[in-house]
Amino acid sequence: MESGCIFCKIIAGEIPAEKVYEDDEILAFRDIQPAAPTHVLLIPKAHIPTVDDLEAGQDELIGRILRTAAVVARQEGLEAGYRLVTNCGRGAGQEVFHLHVHLLGGRPFGWPPG
Repeated sequence: MESGCIFCKIIAGEIPAEKVYEDDEILAFRDIQPAAPTHVLLIPKAHIPTVDDLEAGQDELIGRILRTAAVVARQEGLEAGYRLVTNCGRGAGQEVFHLHVHLLGGRPFGWPPG
């Protein structure tokens, strides 16, 4: 737990969030500033600031987050498709320095993004 991290505070129950999935290692909740009709954030409960901070022992956790994203997408009715986004660093648009994956769906997306 990182004391100043908003996502750590959500995990600890200090800040409310609309949870859509939770287990011992992963939490998924609705983004308060959605960029799509469905916008869910999936985070590890362990504080990992960015993708650059991942360690080899966390490979399975990241795989579980991606599999959980597919479960949540089905649960949210995103059969037509969805997008997963992870930003790494300020230059890429990361605002909260706790690794998170955006699950976006419910509208068409263009390419390239951004």
